[in-house]
Amino acid sequence: MHEHGNSYDKYPSTTVDGPVWAGWEEIGERLTQHLGGQAPLLVFDTYVGVDDDELTAALRRLWPGAELLETSRMFLGEQEIRAMTQPYVTDDELFGYLSPLGIGDYFDPKKLQSARERIRTRRIPTIVYGCGAGYVAPAAELTVYADMARWEIQQRFRAHAVHGLGVDNSAESPARQYKRGYFNDWPLLDNHKKSLYHRVDYWIDTHRPEAPLMLAAETFMQGIERTVRRPFRVVPFFDPAPWGGQWMKEVCDLDRGKINYGWCFDCVPEENSLYLRVGDRLFETPASNLVYLRPHELLGAANRQRFGESFPIRFDFLDTVRGGNLSLQVHPTDAYIRRTFGMRYTQDESYYLLDATPEASVYLGIRTGTDPQEMIGALENAQAAGTPFDTERFVNRLPAKKHDHYLIPGGTIHCSGSGSLVLEISATPNIFTFKMWDWGRMGLDGKPRPINIKHAAQVIDWNRNTEYVRERLCNAVVPVASGDGWQEEKTGLHEAEFIETRRHWFTSRVLHHTQGGVQVLNLIEGQVAVVESPTRAFEPFVVHYAETFIVPAAVGEYTIRPLEAGMRCGTIKAFVRPQTKE
Repeated sequence: MHEHGNSYDKYPSTTVDGPVWAGWEEIGERLTQHLGGQAPLLVFDTYVGVDDDELTAALRRLWPGAELLETSRMFLGEQEIRAMTQPYVTDDELFGYLSPLGIGDYFDPKKLQSARERIRTRRIPTIVYGCGAGYVAPAAELTVYADMARWEIQQRFRAHAVHGLGVDNSAESPARQYKRGYFNDWPLLDNHKKSLYHRVDYWIDTHRPEAPLMLAAETFMQGIERTVRRPFRVVPFFDPAPWGGQWMKEVCDLDRGKINYGWCFDCVPEENSLYLRVGDRLFETPASNLVYLRPHELLGAANRQRFGESFPIRFDFLDTVRGGNLSLQVHPTDAYIRRTFGMRYTQDESYYLLDATPEASVYLGIRTGTDPQEMIGALENAQAAGTPFDTERFVNRLPAKKHDHYLIPGGTIHCSGSGSLVLEISATPNIFTFKMWDWGRMGLDGKPRPINIKHAAQVIDWNRNTEYVRERLCNAVVPVASGDGWQEEKTGLHEAEFIETRRHWFTSRVLHHTQGGVQVLNLIEGQVAVVESPTRAFEPFVVHYAETFIVPAAVGEYTIRPLEAGMRCGTIKAFVRPQTKE
C-alpha cells in the first residue's frame, strides 16, 4: 500500500485576475471610496455562521459616524421563531423535514417597517448588516455579501461558537445545530442569496478569523465563469471519525499528530469550498455558489431539469485502514425520503475499494434465511442492554480487495469493515444514514452515536439476501469498449440507482465526452494524469492519484492521458444515466 507517494493537492484553485482587499481596514477604505454621497446606504448581508461580533466591531471601527442596523434585532422573538420552525426542525436528534420558509418569515412586521422608515429618512451614513440585510434594504447604493461554506460552519458548531438563524442554539449538540442548518437555515439563506446574486457588488471571505478577503463582483464572477468551463476540483476537507484510519495521512499528506482521519469530502459541493487564486491569496467561497450561478453549464440541461440546482453526485473517502468498522447502516428508499423528510431523492451509493489490506471486508445485505423480526429484535436488545449484536449471523460479510466495487441501492444493509480505503460514490443527500449497530463504541465526543432502528426497519429490503448480493451487487464488471492502449468497463451502479460508473484503464490518451451532463472522476491508479481539450478550450488540467475532479457538462469533449507515456493509469467516472421514456 501507499506506493503512490503524496502528491495529492489539498489546495486546488482557479486563477483569476483582479484586485483583492485583505483585512478589515483595506476593505473599509475600498467601500468608503465606492460609497461617496452625503448619507450613503450600505447593505452588508451575511450567511449564518459568520462571526457577528467580529463583523459588528469592524463596522463600528471603520464607520464610527454611521448608524448600524442589525437585522437580528428586527426578527421575531426567539420563542416565535422556534415555534415557527419546529415542524421542520422537529425533536429528533438528527432528522427534520425540509422547510419551505423564506427570509421574510423571520422579520417582525412592525420592526421591519420601523427600520425601513429610518433608512428612508436617514441623514447620516447607514449600514444594514446581518442575515437578510438585502431583504431589509433592497435599494442600497452598495451591497456586500459575507459568505461561508458549510464545512467551516460545522467546525464552529463543534466549538459552540455560532448560533442558528434567529435562535441561540450554540449550546446544543453539533448534530442538532447541523440539523437546524440542513433542514431550515441553509436552504432558506441559499434562496435569499440567489435573489441577491445580480446586485452584490463585493464578496467577502470570512473563513479565517480577523483575516477577511474581499473581491469585486466582476472578479468573483470571472472565477465562477472560468471554473465552469474546464475540469476543476473543490477544496477537500478531512475529518476524524470513531472508526477512522491512517491511509489518508500518508497519501494526502495530513497532520501525522491527529489520532485518525475517517472522512475526506472531496466532491460534495453543498459542503465544500472553491478557491479562487488572486495573486498569492486564496479566496474561499462555498462551491454551492457555482451550482446556483451556472447550473446549466455545470449540470447540463437534462440534469438541471431533473435535480434543479442540486449537484447530484457525491465522491468521498472512508478510511478504515488500521481503523475500525463503520456503523451497520441503511439508507432510505426514494419514497421514504420524500414522504418522511421532504427530500427529492435518496442516498443511493456504492463502495469502490481504492485500496485494501489483506483482511479487508464489506458487510452487505442480509444472510439468506434471516427472520426480519428476529434480527430487529436482536438489534433492539443490543441497543437496550448494551450487549453485542451478532452481526455475521444476520448480515453477509464479504472479503474485499483493491478495485472491488460494491453497489448499495437505498434499503440495503451495509458497512465498510476495517482495512479499507473506500471511495464512496453516491447520490448527494448526505445525512440520511440510519445506524442500527455501532459495535458498542462511543462517538468522538465520548457519547453514544444516535441509533435509528425504527427508521431502518421501515426501509430495509429483505429480498437483498446472500444470493442477490453476490449476483447483483458485487463487481458487476462488463467490458464496454477498447482501443489502442485503453479499455473501458462498466462497473455499476445498480439499476435502481440513477448514477452510472465507467472505469478506464489506459497507457495512452483516452477520449471522453460529457454527453451534455456533468461527470465526476477519480484517478484510481497511476501517479499523474493530464486532462486536455482537443480544441484547446481550456488549459491542460493535471490530476494526481486519488484526486477527484469534476468535468462540467459545458466542457463536451475531453481527453485523459498519463503524464508519462506508457504509465498505466485508471479512472472511475460517474454520471447521471439518461432517463428512459415510459
